[in-house]
Amino acid sequence: MAVDGLIAGAVVVRAGRVLMIRRAVPVGGLVWQFPAGRVEAGESAAEAAAREASEETGVRVEPVSVIGGRVHPETGRHVVYVACRWVSGEPWAASPREVAEAVWVPSAEVAERIPGGVFGPVRRYLDEATPR
Repeated sequence: MAVDGLIAGAVVVRAGRVLMIRRAVPVGGLVWQFPAGRVEAGESAAEAAAREASEETGVRVEPVSVIGGRVHPETGRHVVYVACRWVSGEPWAASPREVAEAVWVPSAEVAERIPGGVFGPVRRYLDEATPR
């Protein structure tokens, strides 16, 4: 059972690249996004972000800190973004019903894949976490 529709997104950076998925079914203009899904009862947003990253991409991550939250402009859902550390695995569409593609995207290309741009606190986190 989901917790009031709260969504947790995993923001994973590895070697200057960011883990992203291409949705099997777009929501409005949202085609590419960070791995994300509903927070289940008894689960924290951090735990949900790590679980969703694994379920959607096959990549094992460890939550580090909450970056921030907002009502997503494309979906209208409340999303909490969680910085996660890569532990193991390479991305693949582990949940083909939801995910058409899972890849590492160069940090500089993330903004062009997200309609309306990257949420400010996430953009600042990515700027700090990726070398120039």
